[in-house]
Amino acid sequence: MKKNIYFIIAFLLISTGLFAQIDRSHPPKPGPSPKISLDNPKEFKLSNGLEVLVVENHKLPKVTYSLRLDRVPVTEGKKAGVSGLLGSLLGNGTTSIPKDKFNEEVDFLGAYIGFSDNGAIASSLTQYSDKILELMADATMHPLFSEEEFNKDKEKMIQGLKSSEKNVNTIASRVGRALVFGVHHPFGEFITEESLNNITFDDVKALYKSNFHPAKAYLVVVGDVEFNKVKKSVEKYFKNWKKGDLKNVKVPEALPNVAKTEIDFVDVPNAVQSNISLTNKIVLHKKDPDYYAALMANEILGGGFNGYLNMNLREKHGYTYGSYSYINDSRYVARFRTTAKVRNAVTDSAVVETIKEIKRIRTEPVDADLLKNTKAKYTGNFVLALENPQTIAEFAMDIKTLNLPADYYTNYLKNINAVSVSDVKRAANKFFLVDHARIIVAGKGSEVLKNLEKTGLPIKYYDKYANPVKKPDYNSAVPAGITGKTVIQNYLKAIGGIENINKMKSIFVKAEATIQGMQLTMIIKKMNGNKFLQEMSAMGNVMNKTVVNGNSGYVEAQGRKKEFSADELKKFEDNLALIPELSLLKKDLKVEGIEDVDGEKAYKLKLSDERSSYYSVKTGLKLKDVQVNKNGAVESFYKDYKEVKGVKFPFILSQSMGPQKFDFIVKEIKVNEGVTDADFK
Repeated sequence: MKKNIYFIIAFLLISTGLFAQIDRSHPPKPGPSPKISLDNPKEFKLSNGLEVLVVENHKLPKVTYSLRLDRVPVTEGKKAGVSGLLGSLLGNGTTSIPKDKFNEEVDFLGAYIGFSDNGAIASSLTQYSDKILELMADATMHPLFSEEEFNKDKEKMIQGLKSSEKNVNTIASRVGRALVFGVHHPFGEFITEESLNNITFDDVKALYKSNFHPAKAYLVVVGDVEFNKVKKSVEKYFKNWKKGDLKNVKVPEALPNVAKTEIDFVDVPNAVQSNISLTNKIVLHKKDPDYYAALMANEILGGGFNGYLNMNLREKHGYTYGSYSYINDSRYVARFRTTAKVRNAVTDSAVVETIKEIKRIRTEPVDADLLKNTKAKYTGNFVLALENPQTIAEFAMDIKTLNLPADYYTNYLKNINAVSVSDVKRAANKFFLVDHARIIVAGKGSEVLKNLEKTGLPIKYYDKYANPVKKPDYNSAVPAGITGKTVIQNYLKAIGGIENINKMKSIFVKAEATIQGMQLTMIIKKMNGNKFLQEMSAMGNVMNKTVVNGNSGYVEAQGRKKEFSADELKKFEDNLALIPELSLLKKDLKVEGIEDVDGEKAYKLKLSDERSSYYSVKTGLKLKDVQVNKNGAVESFYKDYKEVKGVKFPFILSQSMGPQKFDFIVKEIKVNEGVTDADFK
């Protein structure tokens, strides 16, 4: 190991010396555009209708099988989700091989098999290619459907819906698709708990029988194989796949774009950030004469870090971690959209700046050097993607199913590089319909609507399932006599009263959470005299330790210790009391209103410009804290209050940071024991 390290150091020193000799006063001349050489697949067709495309590539001893059922998208109506359940049940063994044995055999081969409702993918080393094809074919033709597995998978999907019920990103995505395409269009339809509960085991089996057959099915084989051997194996394993008929299905019309740009607002009271997406329906397919120009226009607008949107919303204004745009093609209907997740306070500004950047690319010619660099970056990503066998398989299926010329992808980069500045402008005006777009905003209405109204754009209101609703009423009057002080007093009374609280000299709390499969343990110790300790550990190892002892303190992590400054210590002062609200009694706090917290009305107290706390109107207990910083907001929820020596404490401490949410479950609370002065050294 040391020898390898010395070699690396020596190499770096040598390369540094050589690098120093390069003349950096002139940029290097660009090399020639890479020539894409894609072998045309060899083809054959089975008598049952399965079409097979074979691309031989002997660079690596690997093979990939991609099975695709080329189906017209359909709506599932009251049983939306049945196709997803079919996909989850496929690949769980066969009628001759139980699920566990099937998975063990795939694992033993170091291979992979994955199914969806419209196909499958399998990959392995060449030496096991015949066996993995056999397993794939068996699972395709003789799936093991178990009602027990069906019930488990349905329950998983229901729990997944429930867990994302208040996720602002999930809500924004669902409403955006529903409003652009329509809930009766396959691309706008969404799954609900009700629709899942309508699905029976027989529905899944019926869908398999009617849909999973070789009519208009394609198997693409890419890798270290020989055509004749592949043909022999495919005929052997798939010849008994029964023929099927496809119904003549017509895709319903998607909704038209709006006549005038509007904001479609979804109120998500728990949101600490707003999800913003400007979107419109488009018709774009790979044969469109403006297809390549559309790709380049999208790359320049928001395809990466240096896009117009990100450089404005993130780099210039600091509204978001990232803002991007997307454009997709389809045989049916597609859409253009932008995305950004921004702080509540700048939601309106982010909307205005997004519109500004789209108008900019529609009206101002893009810089020629920017277009040149964008093409170069896109070319590099395209070439890298060719290393993935699945990309080659997709290209082969595109040519077959979309009736593209055989040399379509061979000439792909040539067509990209032919895009001109005027082409970009024309495509932007054709597809980025800023004057006929919906601006989907999902966020906390009580904090963002007032400023959104100042944009001058008409605002329509929807619930989280895209149903029109009335404008939310945020003017819940605070009862007369309710002040910040009375809210805090009611809280102290609700948890046990001042008399019981004053009996406490110290508090010990132990809580645990599981994050990405790893168990975290949190220890909190407090003692009168402004003494505080918080310790986070994983697998017995302390990851972070924070200690405050009166007028001094420090944080220790990864073997490094940093003493707190006076200003840093000041940030702790409200939390050092055994019950933080004791220190809040001395402050003149403002009740900003009554808001909803997980379905419960709560008084919102503004503690500072960055901090707010929410206390139940009904019980007086604290429900939530919100801490806002430059990176967004952190929400802390307090649930399951239980009494310990006359004082109630929350036994579930939940925390949300952006899309991440985790629960600390309190395992133990001790009052007046388990804490000594030595803990704060």
